[in-house]
Amino acid sequence: MADINPGTISGIVTGNRALSIHQLDRITATLGHSKGHFYKNYIEEFLSSTTPNIRRVRPLLYNCAELDMLDCIEQVVSLLMEKLAYADALFTIAEDFFQQGKFAASIILYESIAVGEKKQHSERLALCQYRIFMAKQGDDQEINYQAAIHFEDYVERLDDADQLDALKDLVNTYRSLRKWGKVNIFAKIMGDKAAIQCEINQQIKLKRRKKKKTSVNPPFVYWAYSYLLHAGVCEAQKDYNQALEYTYTYADLSWVKETDEQTLLWKGRFTEWAQANTYVNKLLAGDIGVLPDYLTYVTSKKNEVLPALINIIEAANQYDFNVDDALKRFETEIQSLVKQQKSVGVYTQQFMSERIAHFLQELANYNLRRGEYQEGFKYLINSLELSSTIKSSSKASIIKCVELFERFKKYASSRTIDTYQNLINKVYEIEKS
Repeated sequence: MADINPGTISGIVTGNRALSIHQLDRITATLGHSKGHFYKNYIEEFLSSTTPNIRRVRPLLYNCAELDMLDCIEQVVSLLMEKLAYADALFTIAEDFFQQGKFAASIILYESIAVGEKKQHSERLALCQYRIFMAKQGDDQEINYQAAIHFEDYVERLDDADQLDALKDLVNTYRSLRKWGKVNIFAKIMGDKAAIQCEINQQIKLKRRKKKKTSVNPPFVYWAYSYLLHAGVCEAQKDYNQALEYTYTYADLSWVKETDEQTLLWKGRFTEWAQANTYVNKLLAGDIGVLPDYLTYVTSKKNEVLPALINIIEAANQYDFNVDDALKRFETEIQSLVKQQKSVGVYTQQFMSERIAHFLQELANYNLRRGEYQEGFKYLINSLELSSTIKSSSKASIIKCVELFERFKKYASSRTIDTYQNLINKVYEIEKS
């Protein structure tokens, strides 16, 4: 019934023949059980009493990863790591899991390999820590932060080619967490290392030597990106003039002479980003004259609409600009954002939720200051409703909504006050739970 030779079955039953995972899966299915039903028994009753064989264990690990049986993976790895000779094979399997997106399973293997490494400055140890850091990136900002902090000490131990990508990933995490001090530190390290790699690559080309292992992107990309990051930090700190200086620096890539497809693609991207960020920083510095050009630029770029609207409304509130025409121009997009926020907790990422909540808050402020109270309170309620669903940074956003409401409360209708109070009560209940 299991489509296994009777002699093989006899050998398994009498203990004269080893039972493979493939055979176990067939027997399990024949008995009417789901795949993996006997895996714990297999590990405890067979593997633990024999000398582990990586060829026999490998399919078990892959099956457990597929079935998300992480406890079984831990048991198997614990048995295998008693012999350091299996570290190479486990590392290969871990890399497979990582590439397939089976991050929880890969972390178990990487952590076991890292513990087993005797040379604390080995490159493989650093690479394991890099993979663990990347595998832990998700919606929980605290986990992201702790993983980044832990990984910092291992960046310098990576191969030169891997360091640039690792620094890029590390600094991107700190950027998403708004840890601007960390962003500055690691952006500078990345930029300095990238500049050295640019020089080395040039020397290699002049001497026509065989190329070494290289980073995912050309070194100049990381150099330019470091300046883009510095500009972003300055923008967050409202130092728009310094942000412009950094922007002008990465905008000029005329010194990059290569003409291959990848180089031209990246040069085009940085030129485009520099153009957009120049508009943004001039506008946020109080130059309303760039608004028409900025609007023309944004109109053809759908993904830039929300960031542009945030920049425009922030500048309007800071410098008391009249941007009614700009808001009318994107009225359809604004109404779409208002509708989107009602299901944003389910269908969009947290970062996008925060941006929409912030925009609605700024839009409420703009309308309330101009005496458009009905519109202003509508956007304020929308922002408060969305802010209450966001896991991180929600308290600060909620406090801003409360401050704005209290400032203009005397202009609110009784219905608006009731809606606001019901929302606040829900927020308190969430905080208690």
